[in-house]
Amino acid sequence: MVSFGLAKTIDLDSSRYATYTWSDSWASWLSLFSRLATHFPRETRVVTKKEIVRTISEEIGLTQLKTKEIVQKTFDAIVRTLVEDRRIELRNFGVFEVKRRAPRKARNPRTGDDVFVPEKFVVTFKPGKEMEQQVRELEEQAAAEAQAHTASETSGTPTAYGSGSHGS
Repeated sequence: MVSFGLAKTIDLDSSRYATYTWSDSWASWLSLFSRLATHFPRETRVVTKKEIVRTISEEIGLTQLKTKEIVQKTFDAIVRTLVEDRRIELRNFGVFEVKRRAPRKARNPRTGDDVFVPEKFVVTFKPGKEMEQQVRELEEQAAAEAQAHTASETSGTPTAYGSGSHGS
């Protein structure tokens, strides 16, 4: 069983998954995903579900097929909860919520004509405190790296990015 907050629980067919019991705490998921981050390079790229499944599979010792089923059932449960209840709070991770976007007038950027945009429902995400803190630390690290890079360029000291000159 995997618990989603206090209200939603999905059964992961306990007869097939009896060899591994997952904690009811979303801190376990957060911990696992933070360990996942160490397996991927720092450059900006898209991480696929397949890569996540492979990494989790290696981490917990299940086959990729079983891990993929668990990951997919988790995603399906999140979507189902959003459709039914319009909100899911994952402690220590964040809150997904379905919100109604009111109808509005907009402008077609190509023609400049006014167009009517009907109301629609959108999914929003508000990260939890732990995620916010980790992102804040990422911002601080990026700022420190940028400052170090700028300082080395102005001093003429070669950097990891090149000689400090820009092709002159």
